Amino acid sequence: MFFLASMAVLFIGAFMLHTYGVNTGEYELVFSLLGVYSFHFVAAIIVYTIVEVTANKLPTQAGYAYLASIFLKIGFFVLIFQATVFTETPLTKVERISLVIPLFLFLIAEAVFVSKLLNNK
Repeated sequence: MFFLASMAVLFIGAFMLHTYGVNTGEYELVFSLLGVYSFHFVAAIIVYTIVEVTANKLPTQAGYAYLASIFLKIGFFVLIFQATVFTETPLTKVERISLVIPLFLFLIAEAVFVSKLLNNK
Protein backbone atom coordinates (compact mmCIF):
# COMPACT_ATOMS: atom_id res chain seq x y z
CA MET A 1 0.00 0.00 0.00
CA PHE A 2 2.88 2.37 0.73
CA PHE A 3 4.20 1.80 -2.79
CA LEU A 4 0.81 2.55 -4.32
CA ALA A 5 0.38 5.71 -2.26
CA SER A 6 3.89 6.86 -3.13
CA MET A 7 3.32 6.28 -6.84
CA ALA A 8 0.01 8.18 -6.67
CA VAL A 9 1.70 11.14 -4.98
CA LEU A 10 4.52 11.04 -7.53
CA PHE A 11 2.02 10.84 -10.39
CA ILE A 12 -0.12 13.74 -9.19
CA GLY A 13 2.74 15.97 -8.06
CA ALA A 14 5.01 15.44 -11.05
CA PHE A 15 2.18 15.68 -13.55
CA MET A 16 0.85 18.93 -12.10
CA LEU A 17 4.32 20.46 -11.90
CA HIS A 18 5.19 19.32 -15.42
CA THR A 19 1.88 20.59 -16.83
CA TYR A 20 2.41 23.93 -15.10
CA GLY A 21 5.88 24.22 -16.64
CA VAL A 22 4.63 23.38 -20.12
CA ASN A 23 1.68 25.76 -19.85
CA THR A 24 3.79 28.58 -18.41
CA GLY A 25 6.22 28.32 -21.30
CA GLU A 26 3.24 28.17 -23.69
CA TYR A 27 4.62 25.06 -25.38
CA GLU A 28 2.38 22.83 -27.46
CA LEU A 29 3.00 19.09 -27.14
CA VAL A 30 2.01 16.67 -29.91
CA PHE A 31 1.11 14.00 -27.33
CA SER A 32 -0.95 13.77 -24.20
CA LEU A 33 1.19 14.41 -21.15
CA LEU A 34 -1.52 12.80 -19.03
CA GLY A 35 -1.30 9.69 -21.21
CA VAL A 36 2.45 9.44 -20.72
CA TYR A 37 2.21 9.86 -16.95
CA SER A 38 -0.73 7.44 -16.76
CA PHE A 39 1.19 4.81 -18.70
CA HIS A 40 4.21 5.06 -16.40
CA PHE A 41 2.01 5.03 -13.29
CA VAL A 42 0.17 1.86 -14.32
CA ALA A 43 3.34 0.23 -15.63
CA ALA A 44 5.19 0.94 -12.36
CA ILE A 45 2.42 -0.76 -10.39
CA ILE A 46 2.48 -3.77 -12.71
CA VAL A 47 6.29 -4.04 -12.57
CA TYR A 48 6.32 -3.86 -8.78
CA THR A 49 3.55 -6.45 -8.53
CA ILE A 50 5.42 -8.81 -10.86
CA VAL A 51 8.60 -8.48 -8.82
CA GLU A 52 6.77 -8.92 -5.52
CA VAL A 53 4.99 -12.08 -6.71
CA THR A 54 8.23 -13.44 -8.15
CA ALA A 55 10.12 -12.65 -4.94
CA ASN A 56 7.54 -14.61 -2.95
CA LYS A 57 7.54 -17.62 -5.29
CA LEU A 58 11.12 -17.67 -6.64
CA PRO A 59 13.26 -15.28 -4.58
CA THR A 60 16.43 -15.95 -6.56
CA GLN A 61 14.76 -14.95 -9.83
CA ALA A 62 13.20 -11.65 -8.69
CA GLY A 63 16.03 -9.52 -10.10
CA TYR A 64 15.63 -11.13 -13.50
CA ALA A 65 11.89 -10.55 -13.35
CA TYR A 66 12.56 -6.87 -12.68
CA LEU A 67 14.94 -6.55 -15.63
CA ALA A 68 12.57 -8.36 -17.98
CA SER A 69 9.60 -6.27 -16.88
CA ILE A 70 11.55 -3.03 -17.41
CA PHE A 71 12.41 -4.06 -20.97
CA LEU A 72 8.78 -4.99 -21.60
CA LYS A 73 7.65 -1.68 -20.15
CA ILE A 74 9.89 0.26 -22.54
CA GLY A 75 8.75 -1.92 -25.44
CA PHE A 76 5.08 -1.35 -24.68
CA PHE A 77 5.72 2.37 -24.31
CA VAL A 78 7.22 2.50 -27.79
CA LEU A 79 4.31 0.47 -29.19
CA ILE A 80 1.63 2.60 -27.57
CA PHE A 81 3.27 5.94 -28.30
CA GLN A 82 4.68 4.89 -31.67
CA ALA A 83 2.85 7.59 -33.61
CA THR A 84 4.30 10.23 -31.29
CA VAL A 85 7.85 8.96 -31.00
CA PHE A 86 8.44 7.97 -34.62
CA THR A 87 6.90 10.88 -36.49
CA GLU A 88 8.29 12.27 -39.72
CA THR A 89 8.71 15.66 -38.10
CA PRO A 90 11.31 15.55 -35.33
CA LEU A 91 10.20 16.21 -31.79
CA THR A 92 11.16 19.53 -30.27
CA LYS A 93 13.50 19.63 -27.30
CA VAL A 94 10.59 20.32 -24.93
CA GLU A 95 8.69 17.32 -26.30
CA ARG A 96 11.70 15.03 -25.95
CA ILE A 97 12.31 16.19 -22.40
CA SER A 98 8.61 15.77 -21.63
CA LEU A 99 8.85 12.13 -22.69
CA VAL A 100 12.01 11.43 -20.71
CA ILE A 101 11.12 13.11 -17.40
CA PRO A 102 8.25 10.75 -16.47
CA LEU A 103 10.29 7.75 -17.61
CA PHE A 104 13.17 8.55 -15.29
CA LEU A 105 10.98 9.65 -12.38
CA PHE A 106 9.03 6.42 -12.33
CA LEU A 107 12.08 4.29 -13.14
CA ILE A 108 13.98 5.72 -10.18
CA ALA A 109 10.98 5.28 -7.88
CA GLU A 110 10.51 1.67 -9.06
CA ALA A 111 14.19 0.90 -8.54
CA VAL A 112 14.14 2.29 -5.00
CA PHE A 113 11.05 0.33 -4.00
CA VAL A 114 12.14 -2.88 -5.72
CA SER A 115 15.57 -2.70 -4.08
CA LYS A 116 13.93 -2.26 -0.67
CA LEU A 117 11.63 -5.19 -1.43
CA LEU A 118 14.47 -7.45 -2.50
CA ASN A 119 16.65 -6.46 0.46
CA ASN A 120 13.82 -7.36 2.84
CA LYS A 121 13.36 -10.78 1.20
